[in-house]
Amino acid sequence: MLHKSIEEIVAFEANDKTLLKEIIHPQNDDVNLDYSLAHASLKPGESSLPHQLKSQSELYIFLKGIGKITIDGESQNIKKGDIVLVPEGASQFVENQGDEAMGFLCIVSPPWQESDDLVL
Repeated sequence: MLHKSIEEIVAFEANDKTLLKEIIHPQNDDVNLDYSLAHASLKPGESSLPHQLKSQSELYIFLKGIGKITIDGESQNIKKGDIVLVPEGASQFVENQGDEAMGFLCIVSPPWQESDDLVL
């Protein structure tokens, strides 16, 4: 059984300037999965840097906050409960336009690799 508490996972600043907690990753956990799962957050007024993943697609599940996501130049307002697919190789960034921290889950397939995360 794999059991973790998100509060106990140490966060780090990702290449795109989001605060990231790697929840499950096949390289770090004893799991045989074709994806990784992370929790990302942005403070009010912050944006992630425009970036792209070379060979992974991402599914974002927004848990908290309001803002905007831009994928390949197309923007969409986002809020708690929204789910957005970011295709492989797409240019993207997220903006927190609210007055509270924004939190979202990132499911990345195949698993996220820092070397594949290119800041534009």
